[in-house]
Amino acid sequence: MTLWLDVGTAADLAALAAELGLHPLAVTAAFGEDHQRPKLVRYDRHSFLTAATARVTGDVLTASEVDAFVTDRVLLTVHRDDTTGLDALTARWDSTPELAKSGAAFLLHGLLDHLVDGHLDAAQALDEQVEVLEDLVFADHVDHTGLQRRALRLRRSLARLRHLAVPMREIVGALMRRDDTLLPYFQDVHDHVLRVTEWTESLREEIATIRETQLSIQGNRLNTIMKKVTSWAAIIAVPTAITGFYGQNIPYPGFGQASGVWVSTAAILVISATLYALFKRRDWL
Repeated sequence: MTLWLDVGTAADLAALAAELGLHPLAVTAAFGEDHQRPKLVRYDRHSFLTAATARVTGDVLTASEVDAFVTDRVLLTVHRDDTTGLDALTARWDSTPELAKSGAAFLLHGLLDHLVDGHLDAAQALDEQVEVLEDLVFADHVDHTGLQRRALRLRRSLARLRHLAVPMREIVGALMRRDDTLLPYFQDVHDHVLRVTEWTESLREEIATIRETQLSIQGNRLNTIMKKVTSWAAIIAVPTAITGFYGQNIPYPGFGQASGVWVSTAAILVISATLYALFKRRDWL
């Protein structure tokens, strides 16, 4: 008979530890340090698995640790939060009853398959957020500070997902060498793990590219602004130079006559208009 047990408190685990012969180090680790690295440790009478679920809300990834003790006929799962999706897990086991003859390895496969599929869903959700970020980079009015913060949150979420997914390759790889009956099924889980790790690496590179593109766009816009400011400064310098020159206390052509005012005014308008047309044609304004 194959048995699955699920506990959520240290007291429940302690009550079963002696009966199942669980190693004290594994029992301590199950309710010890948070956010342990996913791993599979073999003891004399059982194996101890540490993994995590992943869920994305907006652009933030949250993880919940799930531990499991595996004997020949018993799978004992330990979770600290009610996020393991027990209904989906039991439905997964019920969909492949022909594998039940493999004992607890069958239950372990279903658990790993459930967790890795959750990682795939998280990668898909983060991919959609990256696409939204790409569209925001080329928007007409961009909140660059908000964009940078969002990119940083996505990068942290991707790094967290990668830390959850990469060790799963070692875990599933070890199980593939251990169980020949379920080898094709563990191979399928292993393929999904590779897809998650490659996907997260690709998305991290896209985030870096988005950041570089944003800096490039900001630089180009700054250059455009500088050209416009310089062009307007050149236009304003013309009347400043003419009026400043004729402001000297010496006679000049048209001094004391109305014609002098009109000539200087005409010079200001003609030269300024010429500079404006020249800068506009060069797209400096």
